Amino acid sequence: MSGPASFEEYAAEREGARFTDWLRERSEPHWTATTTHRFVEELGAGTLSEQVFARYLVQDYAFVETLVSLVGYGVGQAPDMESKARLTAFLSAIIGDEDDYFRRSFEALGVPESAWSDPRMNPTTAGFRDLLLRAAHEGGYAETLAVLVPVEWAYLEWASAIEESPEAFYLAEWIELHTIPEFEATVEWLRSELDEHGSACSARRQARLDALFSRAMAFEVGFFDTALETA
Repeated sequence: MSGPASFEEYAAEREGARFTDWLRERSEPHWTATTTHRFVEELGAGTLSEQVFARYLVQDYAFVETLVSLVGYGVGQAPDMESKARLTAFLSAIIGDEDDYFRRSFEALGVPESAWSDPRMNPTTAGFRDLLLRAAHEGGYAETLAVLVPVEWAYLEWASAIEESPEAFYLAEWIELHTIPEFEATVEWLRSELDEHGSACSARRQARLDALFSRAMAFEVGFFDTALETA
């Protein structure tokens, strides 16, 4: 981890300091390793092999089921109706447009339904899943946000850095799903929620949120690494 060890220290040195900016800085080197990973560079360039992307998508589809559960927990934990409504809208996008994308991409990549409908999670995916569910089960709204925000924010970060869309639709649409204005607005709202609720937590709880955020980013690196391992 890098940067000031406490948000109080971080905020004292910066005017208008955001809690999520502190968490991102603390998550280094994993944040940069994720957002500049070879996987996303090849994805953006259109040079990522079909085999690698298909393997990645199968694991990501398995992970999305956990992500849906995490957002569902967030709906239940959210402190007001406005927050519940925003999370519910995000949930609808995941199980709607994104699910349709997965199914079309599996068909184009020749992935049989038996391989994606009930996939076996590799150790990285399983560990990532456990982290998210434990954060939601054992914590509260802030803990749920602490693992949800890095997952979504990092994807917005690397996808937004891609200047030209690759030719293959399953690569181009994956980038588009994570750069459309609706997704960008959702990420900013999620950050603002964590900024508000995280900065109001005790120093001890903030340290837990810091650890959760950083562990989520470490798993993101591993997720990409694993997809490339047998390339």
